[in-house]
Amino acid sequence: MYSAAPATVSGKTERDSLQRTCAVRRNTYSRARGSWVFLRHLTQVKHMNTEKRIGPTDLQPRRRESGAEGSVSLHNEDVGAAFDEMAELLSIQGENVFRIRAYQRAAQIIRSLPRELAEMHGAKEFDALPGIGADLAEKIEEFLHTGRLNALEKLRRQVPQGVRELLKLPALGPVRVRALLTELKVHGIDDLRRVLAEGRLREVKGFGPGIHARLTQALAENQGAPSQQRVPFSVATQYATPLMKFLESLQGVRRVEIAGSYRRGRDTVGDLDVLVSAARDARPIEGLRRYGDLRQLTVAGDTKASGILRTGLQVDVRVLEPESFGAALHYFTGSREHNIHIRRRAQERGYKLSEYGLFRGSERIAGATEEELFTALGLPWIPPELREDRGEIEAAEGGTLPKLIETGELRGDLHVHTNASDGSDSMEAMVAAARARGLKYVAITDHSKYVGVTHGLDAERLARQMETIDKLNTTLHGFTVLKGAEVDILRDGSLALPDSVLRRLDVVIIAVHTRFDLSEAKQTARVLRALERPGVSILAHPFGRLLGERVPFALDFERVLKAVRDRHCCLEINAQPLRLDLDDQHAKIASDHGILLSIASDAHSVDQLGFLENGVRQARRAWLTRKDVLNTRTLGEVRPLLRGTVR
Repeated sequence: MYSAAPATVSGKTERDSLQRTCAVRRNTYSRARGSWVFLRHLTQVKHMNTEKRIGPTDLQPRRRESGAEGSVSLHNEDVGAAFDEMAELLSIQGENVFRIRAYQRAAQIIRSLPRELAEMHGAKEFDALPGIGADLAEKIEEFLHTGRLNALEKLRRQVPQGVRELLKLPALGPVRVRALLTELKVHGIDDLRRVLAEGRLREVKGFGPGIHARLTQALAENQGAPSQQRVPFSVATQYATPLMKFLESLQGVRRVEIAGSYRRGRDTVGDLDVLVSAARDARPIEGLRRYGDLRQLTVAGDTKASGILRTGLQVDVRVLEPESFGAALHYFTGSREHNIHIRRRAQERGYKLSEYGLFRGSERIAGATEEELFTALGLPWIPPELREDRGEIEAAEGGTLPKLIETGELRGDLHVHTNASDGSDSMEAMVAAARARGLKYVAITDHSKYVGVTHGLDAERLARQMETIDKLNTTLHGFTVLKGAEVDILRDGSLALPDSVLRRLDVVIIAVHTRFDLSEAKQTARVLRALERPGVSILAHPFGRLLGERVPFALDFERVLKAVRDRHCCLEINAQPLRLDLDDQHAKIASDHGILLSIASDAHSVDQLGFLENGVRQARRAWLTRKDVLNTRTLGEVRPLLRGTVR
């Protein structure tokens, strides 16, 4: 049985979840017992016998272009983290819920921007962003210009440090922390240990036996302490890209590559392994000392350096000779399991393999490029996304490596929102942007009315939208807008729109947006019942995960796969950067079961249509080819597949 880890975020809706655990603040994660444990607020950097805590407003102002010598690059993630922390502290103080939600929503919007705020033109342009009013625009400008946010610093002074530390523990969002503070006078970890030992936690509403057990376990495992961080790929990119540009700008540098899990396209990244090829007289390590985003250089030699960026993300830089670059790129790309398998293959052929090359005795026979390394071992080049030792070496040897999907092969996007629900742009704008990206069709799939956090469509408004789409299509040439909806799966498995409406749509996407805490049996029964409704085309973000905020809910995936296959439906790889749901392993399982996958941007603005690249990266890790993906097909090929789901 394939089953996701049980959900650990208590509560009923996505709105509730956002109130309790604001999205990715400070981006520090650790793996504990198969679930994401989220460490909030502060990244703790340790070096030798010193310890330094940094938060988002400890950054210095960005005065030059990102990556310039001596400058600090403030990224969207930094601004989002600051607003998330403000929302938490305001919630602990019991402030107005609408004010809290404004900061939460702003943080979400900022993180979803494909363009850096620092590249925009100040408060006027910030104010034009959806959900960002004049007050928040001024705060963004203050932060970007000074590296500080006075309002946040004031809140930090008002909320004791010990209280803020409680937010690092699982199951303790700001609402529960406020309850502990006001009802039990819990001002920190020691106070929490005391009330747990005295059995007084049950005195507070909302703290049942499950919460008691989780807190006891977290304190026993010291889960509130800092640990090796992992950040979402999209967050790592904000810091990896300017670092690469900076290193490439240094005199004598010829090539820069980022290896590791970043190159393999994993959904989260632990650190940045940077490889540099440079002229013999170049000094890239000395140049690295001048990088504005570098907080601390912990190790520095002529050819190797390690440091911590101001975000807490670790960076390891190695300067390599050209004849070793390919071997090192392979070695540091990993994964460890893949490397062990390749090294064993080399040994079986009488070779010695290291990051310096492939050797027969003292003779280097390969190493300048990855291609020559694989060739010397009797293999074709293996794409980095596949290097997890999940059969890729055997497939390479047998000549059965798949030709992985490319972004340019996508012809349409079957999950797009407009300002008719919770999107920020009009239907016409979304269509124009999709055409500009070379797509041939999109499905407008605004939310059904049931979702409390969106301005959803009821049957009447959806009918009017369908008429608008029909009129719009008469003006388009070589492009088609499909009529669709993203329909809520209610707790009992019924859908938020009637069957009579669903049958009129080209695309019916169904999704769980509430009650993530149901048991596996109940959650599975709920999804299975929803799949029985007529016209259901695609099950969207099937596990409901949000990286760093919400683990996948419990689901019997085998039973869902059977129902999807029997109904000729599709599953979605949602390309929103914090969803990436299905993940790579579940997407491969689905494909192996003969189920088509839809790579969907779930775009809520014209810029977010570019998120399709995230989904393609996930699909490549799942070994998917063009034929495995629904929306690589022409509209003429897609329509019969969608009609085949109607009953």
